[in-house]
Amino acid sequence: MKTGVIAIVGRPNVGKSTIFNRIAGDRVSIVEDTPGVTRDRVYALAQWPGAEFRVIDTGGIQLLDQPYQKEIQAQVNIAMEEADVILFVTDGKTGLTEDDQYIARMLQKSTKPVVLAVNMIDDDSRLLNIYEFYALGMGDPIAVSGVHGIGIGDVLEECISKFPEEEKRDEEEGIRIAVIGEPNVGKSSLVNAILKEDRAIVANEQGTTRDAVDTPFEYEGRSYVIVDTAGIRKRGRVYESVEKYSVLRALSAIEKCDVAIFLIDAEAGIREQDKHVAGYAHDAGKPVIIAVNKWDALEKNDQTMNEFTEKVRKEFVYLSYAPILFISAKTGQRVMNLLPLVDRVYENSCRRIPTNVLNEVIADSQVTTPAPARNGKRFRIYYAAQVNTNPPTFMLSCNDPKLMHFTYQRFIENTLRSAFDFEGTPIRIITRKKVSD
Repeated sequence: MKTGVIAIVGRPNVGKSTIFNRIAGDRVSIVEDTPGVTRDRVYALAQWPGAEFRVIDTGGIQLLDQPYQKEIQAQVNIAMEEADVILFVTDGKTGLTEDDQYIARMLQKSTKPVVLAVNMIDDDSRLLNIYEFYALGMGDPIAVSGVHGIGIGDVLEECISKFPEEEKRDEEEGIRIAVIGEPNVGKSSLVNAILKEDRAIVANEQGTTRDAVDTPFEYEGRSYVIVDTAGIRKRGRVYESVEKYSVLRALSAIEKCDVAIFLIDAEAGIREQDKHVAGYAHDAGKPVIIAVNKWDALEKNDQTMNEFTEKVRKEFVYLSYAPILFISAKTGQRVMNLLPLVDRVYENSCRRIPTNVLNEVIADSQVTTPAPARNGKRFRIYYAAQVNTNPPTFMLSCNDPKLMHFTYQRFIENTLRSAFDFEGTPIRIITRKKVSD
């Protein structure tokens, strides 16, 4: 599967955010008929047959000295630096402008491949409007309508064709571990404690680690690669351009890792932003270990660990499968217990269940706990098969996918977890209507 990053650039009010939302499949960006609404970069994961990629929406670039233009330009420059392909959006209704020509000159100085889209071509009457955009020297313009979804597939096919060739992973490099968490929770200290040497910069200042750094090492005959990622904050709370770049690098490290160690600061307690950080790993389908750091700094009694565990389970309901370990990167307390746990959750994420065994478990669950009836109809599973690993993904052939309530899907997941060891890894369940013979 091809992967890459697409940055959408263009002048204000040409429909960049509308196209972004079309590609992302959700209304992520604010869409208004007001130039300059998108001042910042917005990220989303998107899929297309044979490809999974990240798309970035950016603020509009223009010649005039408008409010926030310097900040917007800085953000666009970073987005272009991060991108593998730049999608240059213009407006076929308004026609070619000086701002378009200015952006084209800027893109010509870049080494990144560019795909030119002429938006607002909502019907055939405007189709001839695309030809004047050949003057930009950006290759063949593609007619699109972000509002109606016309031409979006053509644009994506062209962008994906320009993605770099996928790097082949060395099978001997070992399990890739991403250490993730809020700034200043002790990620670099944990990496150093595991490596038993100061390979990462440690400072009591937020944002010291600006990039994701890979370090290969061995432990008890097994190979690993550990990645110290920059601290992630929720995007709305990230202000510096360089910090935003760090966030993207951290997200990229999560997507490429085999196991994520999610670090919580025991002294600071669970913060709202922690939920967003952990959510990135969960959404990416990665095995997660929750490590509560700075445990040595707390005054404790015989109930402290149980109470903190209850808080974690309450705040991170979606990570109910993740094991919790209380550690101190400073003293080394339980730090080396992490690696056997990494091995275990990674193996669980690779686990395959024989089809006959899987169907026996699913059949028994439907007999003991049938799905509740909805509008006189009941959800029924006819056949189950595991279709993927990392994370374990199960396809349920059923009478009608719309009849499966999310509570029954959760019941099926809990049934699978009770029957098989999936500790530490998320599970994906997809439903398909049985095809009649």
